[in-house]
Amino acid sequence: MGSAGRMTGLTLNYPMSLGVFDQYQDAQRAVDYLSDQQFPVENCMIVGTDLRQVERVTGRLTMGRVALGGLVSGIWLGLFVGLIFALFGTVGDTLVTVLSCVAFGAVFALIWAMLGYGMTRGKRDFTSVSQVVATRYEVLTEHKFAQQARDLLADLPARERN
Repeated sequence: MGSAGRMTGLTLNYPMSLGVFDQYQDAQRAVDYLSDQQFPVENCMIVGTDLRQVERVTGRLTMGRVALGGLVSGIWLGLFVGLIFALFGTVGDTLVTVLSCVAFGAVFALIWAMLGYGMTRGKRDFTSVSQVVATRYEVLTEHKFAQQARDLLADLPARERN
């Protein structure tokens, strides 16, 4: 299946612009207004343009933080696997099964995290979260509905436009 087949619901035939907005809420408000006016909004789309990646640095990454993170994630994974094993094991072995899986998971994840951190050789000693955001939002509609939508949006009260 080609890329056009996957994006069937995200395309319009001969789209025309109804407006460009600096805030997503303003573009959403315009489409909501069209919906309130009984406009066939299934022929509209809001497209974020001028994309940029924003990365927020959340802290310093140290060997201790890496070790603690690996240990905690290993404990959780080991607990999960241990409970699944215990579910299908004999009743008397439940505690031993769970605790051994937790211990194995903790040790394995600790070693794996330390190896991964060591291989970066200090080239990324911080933690962060990133997100792709649009700086502008364009409202589009099918060409055959463009003029009707423009006429309706012309009546959008000024207080609702901003």
